[in-house]
This record gives sequence, structure tokens and C-alpha cells, in this order.
Amino acid sequence: MGTPDFAVPSLKKLIETQQVVGVVTQPDRPAGRGQQLRPSPVKAAAEEAGIPVYQPKSLRSEEAAAPIRQWDPDVIIVAAFGQILKPHLLDMPPHGCINVHASLLPRWRGASPIQHAILAGDAQTGVTLMRMEIGLDTGPAFVSQAIPIHDDETAETLHDRLAELGAEMVGAHLNDILNGRFTATPQDESLVTYAPLINKEDGLLDWQHPAVALDRRLRAMSPWPGAFTSWRGKGLKVLQARPVAGRLPAGQPGQVVQFQETIVALAQEGGLELQQIQLAGKRVMTAVDFVRGRSDFVGSILGN
Repeated sequence: MGTPDFAVPSLKKLIETQQVVGVVTQPDRPAGRGQQLRPSPVKAAAEEAGIPVYQPKSLRSEEAAAPIRQWDPDVIIVAAFGQILKPHLLDMPPHGCINVHASLLPRWRGASPIQHAILAGDAQTGVTLMRMEIGLDTGPAFVSQAIPIHDDETAETLHDRLAELGAEMVGAHLNDILNGRFTATPQDESLVTYAPLINKEDGLLDWQHPAVALDRRLRAMSPWPGAFTSWRGKGLKVLQARPVAGRLPAGQPGQVVQFQETIVALAQEGGLELQQIQLAGKRVMTAVDFVRGRSDFVGSILGN
């Protein structure tokens, strides 16, 4: 059971190592300018492998789960499926439902663990294989594996590394889990943190925060929803930037200054060197090129 790109490596690993009797994924969604229905990445991978696919709008009722029951699964592997599973599904297979979760549980339970790990400045994250129960990512963990979060890590690059790590862990540990060679360990409730769903407004850069925090937000929101501010009443996307410290020119948070050969937006502490930006309705430009055409950018206040 899975839907986005994150789940595809785990599905492919299961196809290599197990007998996959069926795949459950979200219904096709409209996408692109033409709003044509597009299958989920998991559906595309399943169909390519010739595996039956079920796409229920909801699995809340026992009737909706009937096609899954007919497959008679020994275990259900769940990776970013996108629906809450009810007891009639969790209790259906003899070995239960095992979730491939992109965090070191109990840290970052919830929908957006990758982004929140970067936002918080965590030094590491990882993947946990856990037995699912009614609560939100509350089930006991079979095994976790950590990886470092690089200084220039974006949500996109970390997502891809964790997706591959999850697949490796499924391939390496699932048989041991099914054969009882792993004991599921209850999570330490005193260490729980939550990662609520990211929305578009989370990409807003608040210049009253330190530059290091703004840098984390920019990387955590890449590629979606992207980091943004405003300039003279128009939206301004900040596509690439890096934090700078030291003896920057004086100014207030959000003020654009020229520093050596770079363009810097001052923060509460330090500043962000603006590298690639995009004014609403315009093409992507380097900040240096943008200033060549709009000299009044330097000295202005972003976010007003």
C-alpha cells in the first residue's frame, strides 16, 4: 500500500524478494495544465510489473477492503499510502501491517517527517520499520537505521535517499520480521515529536528569524512549496540561497544589501546570500543579474 515516489523503491524491492499479490494506491488524480488524470507512481510501477492494482477512494468500510481480503495477504507493507487504516485492515493479515516510515521514531510522527527534520536542524534522520496500530505512527518499532543530514540537504535529496534506504531495509529485514527474529519494541513516549502536513504557507520566509533558520526553511521546502517572500507587492521566490555571517552592512531584517560581489537579504542574525530568485511572472535569474536591471532592489525591504 503506497502512492508517491517514496514508496516505489520499496515496492520494487518486494517484487524482487517476495510474492506481491496486489497493490493498493490512491485513485488517479488530475495533473498538469490539461488536468488529465494521472496514475500514482506506485500504480505505474505495479502495472509495469503486471501486479493487480486496487484504487479505493476510502478504506473506512469493511466492504471497501473486500478486494484486499480476497488476495489473502500474509502481511501488508505500507509506505506513504495517504489514508488512515482502520482495525479491519490492520488486523486482516496474520503478520499485520508494517509501515516504512521516513524518520527515527518516535521523532517526527506524522505526514511530513522529512521536511521537519531539516527545519529543526537535526543532524540525522532515517527509516523505521514499525507495526501499525490505530494511533498515528504509535506502533512498536522492529528496526531503525540512521543516515546523516547533509548541510546542503533539501527535502528532495533527503527524500530520495530515505526512499532507497527504506527499500534496502525491507529487503534486508522483512523475512526476519515475519519469522519472528525481530522483537517489536514500544516507542518511548517521552521522546515523541510531531511532523504535521506541510502547506503552501510554510514556504514564507520571515526575516525576523536568524539566517540559519531561513536556510533550513528554504531547503526543507524544496521543491514544494518553495521558499518565497515579497518585493514591492509582488511575490518573489527564493530558489537558491546560502546563509552568510560576519560583518555584513548594517540594516533591518529583510533589507537587501550589496556585500562584496553578492546580494544579501539581512535576517535577524546574519543574512541570506540570494543566488537564484524569480519575481512573479518573470523568469528565474541570479540575484546579481536581477540587480543589474532593477538597481532599486538594493536597499529595499523584502516582505513588506
